[in-house]
Amino acid sequence: MTATAGGAERAETGAHAPADGEERAGFGVRAVVDGAEQAGFGAQGVLDGEERAVLDGEERAGGPVDVTAGGERFAGGGAGAVAAPDGDERLRRWRLVLGGGAADGTGHTLTGTDAAMDGALSALYGGSGSDADRRGRRDRSAGLGGSAPSVARWLGDIRAYFPSSVVQVMQRDAIDRLGLSALLTEPEMLEAVEADVHLVGTLLSLNKAMPETTRETARAVVRKVVDDLEKRLATRTRATLTGALDRSARVSRPRHRDIDWDRTIRANLKNYLPEYRTVVPERLIGYGRASQAVKKEVVLCIDQSGSMAASVVYASVFGAVLASMRSIATRLVVFDTAVVDLTDQLDDPVDVLFGTQLGGGTDINRALAYCQSQITRPADTVVVLISDLYEGGIRDEMLKRVAAMKAAGVQFVALLALSDEGAPAYDREHAAALAALGAPAFACTPDLFPEVMAAALEKRPLPVPDVA
Repeated sequence: MTATAGGAERAETGAHAPADGEERAGFGVRAVVDGAEQAGFGAQGVLDGEERAVLDGEERAGGPVDVTAGGERFAGGGAGAVAAPDGDERLRRWRLVLGGGAADGTGHTLTGTDAAMDGALSALYGGSGSDADRRGRRDRSAGLGGSAPSVARWLGDIRAYFPSSVVQVMQRDAIDRLGLSALLTEPEMLEAVEADVHLVGTLLSLNKAMPETTRETARAVVRKVVDDLEKRLATRTRATLTGALDRSARVSRPRHRDIDWDRTIRANLKNYLPEYRTVVPERLIGYGRASQAVKKEVVLCIDQSGSMAASVVYASVFGAVLASMRSIATRLVVFDTAVVDLTDQLDDPVDVLFGTQLGGGTDINRALAYCQSQITRPADTVVVLISDLYEGGIRDEMLKRVAAMKAAGVQFVALLALSDEGAPAYDREHAAALAALGAPAFACTPDLFPEVMAAALEKRPLPVPDVA
């Protein structure tokens, strides 16, 4: 019996186990969806060609994980691959993967830490019960109990037994599978949770439902994530964009350190001296230096529908970074079917985030109409639309506005997502229509965003990721 990616869907978790192309309800493997990380197998197993396996809480280098019932392989080849364990250890690991009950077939009893780990997994993935129970597990109630303290204890347990990356995956699974959104309104839960961008998105979506006693705790969680993101992204963003602003102005009498040698050589090729194999630079071309005055204007127009939660978080952080640069005038606009200008809150991205309201419909045309009305210097303006392009407004008007802005000299950037997860579901027809207007729509990671903005400020071709 081999657990691999790409087979029929397992009834418990949505992970995959091939069984002659049929769903195997009794297999019982507790795995996190889509081949990211399996929160069983001693601590973590990985499908779909991931390059490491974590056994008993320790990371081991190796090749693609191949969990085989016969024991031939527990981790693929490669440096540091883990050798197949002996019979007792093999049974222990399979018992942790399968979750116990009549279906596991191991006959192995867990004790001590293993039993506690199994209990934490069972609370989330339902690792005990009959086959009939497993087949209907998606309709069963939560296994973590109804009180926030019990959830907080469970969160403490999984943080003790599993690596941080697995903890975050299990937290998201708990919210999705067990309906824990309501418990996120309890301070005890928030103090115990491992904060990340996805949790911030969930908190923002629950913002209006939070009691006052919880809101300050939620803000503290959001601020911790935002501060971490700013530390990671701000320095590189400022350096990249400052360089782009400097290069956007050309001067004919530059200082030596400001000479653009590539352009200077090309401009003086007619002065090439073959006997000396050199070019005599009669005319120097150099970079200008951006003054403290505003050189460019940037408008971030952000879709705040529920699917764009991570993008809203990152865009708010970048908006605050851009607003801190004196040579860039930054405007931040969020929208669903209404439009809200949050520019006056850009000094604190946490205020921006709590000013959003995730969910609802989408009217891109109305949002772009507002952004267009705020543009006073089209040739020096970059408009960044962050949206999955599912338009609930007037499609043709939306496209006409984009065309009009580009004709006026505006640099228009369309991002399907600003997150590490890649492109979400999006309206391909609208994306193709924007591309036809010279505004290709693509997903952008936070690390790539400074380069995208630098290209837009310099009016260079955008570094569109290769999705082939």
